[in-house]
Parts: sequence; structure tokens; C-alpha cells
Amino acid sequence: MHTFSVTESQPRRCVFPFAAEASQVAGLRQAVRAELALWGMSALADEAQLIVTELASNVVKHVGQGSVATLVLDAGPNQLRMELHDKSGKEPQHLHPACDEESGRGLLILGALSTTWGTVRTTAGKAVWCELPLALDETRRRIQRATTVMEAYGPAVGSPAAWLPDRAVLEESVTSLILDVLHWLTAQGLDPDDILDRAQTHFEAEAV
Repeated sequence: MHTFSVTESQPRRCVFPFAAEASQVAGLRQAVRAELALWGMSALADEAQLIVTELASNVVKHVGQGSVATLVLDAGPNQLRMELHDKSGKEPQHLHPACDEESGRGLLILGALSTTWGTVRTTAGKAVWCELPLALDETRRRIQRATTVMEAYGPAVGSPAAWLPDRAVLEESVTSLILDVLHWLTAQGLDPDDILDRAQTHFEAEAV
């Protein structure tokens, strides 16, 4: 995978060609984090990496293993725009949140993290794009922190990373983490039920 920035008139635009394979996706995540650090946007790195993984994994599943694709990062004054181009004209389906289809989870993540997103037809196929605000709100900060925790938790218990495109892996990893926290709370002499009730109350209030 090669990385290059375009002309000085657009110093914060970068293009990452890659093949839709697991090893390439891992390298793509690292390249995105490194580029955002150079741009002074490290605060967006966790969210950007999560979105990139979902979009690239969708290409692996629905376009084909090894398919040629391109990620474009374009930083404006108020947002970071991310575009993933592939050679398939098939647009992502809008699936119900309860659906078990992996592509549905990717769309939910886009909706939760980005201010806006969509798809556009290109001469070669399509591009899925989204925009991340440079200023994070509280919901995005919570998602970012949870992503950081799950990145560390998966390897700690010998499980794949929680963001892999497998709903069963995601649910098992999160359930295990919550179970560990409940045991920890009990060991600290705290009431797990009380903590869960308080967390649910805060979650419902923030979701309004």
C-alpha cells in the first residue's frame, strides 16, 4: 500500500490505494492514524480507524477479497471527510439496527460517528463517504473511549479485536468485558445492579 499527499495547494488531502485484504486493512488503519497525527488531528484517529475498518471490511465481504480500493482523506476547516472508493456499483443497504447483517452494523457506526454520510456513483464504481466534525461532542467522546478500551481488551483475553466484521465476536467481547467489570465492582464492595441502573439512566438521558 502506498501513501502520498497531493500538491501544496491541498496539503491536507491524502490518498491511500489498497487491496481489500485483512493485512492491508491493518496497514491502512496505521497509515490513517499516522497521517492524522501529522495534521494535528490525533483526537479523531480512533473514530477514523473504526470507520475505515468497517468500510474496508464491507469491501472485502461484498466486493471481493483482494479487490482494489482507495481511501481518500480530505481535511476542511470544520470537518474531516473520508471517502472509500471501490469498483462495485452496488450501494450499501439501509438495514434495521436489529439486523444481524454485518453491513448493517457498519452503517450504524457511520451514523453514530459522522455528521453526515452517503454514497456517490463514480466512473469506476462507487464511493462511500462520511464527514467527522473536528470538535467532538460527548457521545463521540464516549464511543472513542470505548473503542480504545476494546482495542486493548481483545488481545488481553486472546480474542480478535471487537471491531472485526463479525457480530458474534463483537457481542461476545463486549459481554465478557461487562462481566469482568461486574466482578471488579463486587470485589470493590460496590453494588453491580446499582451501577448498571445508574449507567442505564445516564445512557437514556444522553440518547434523548
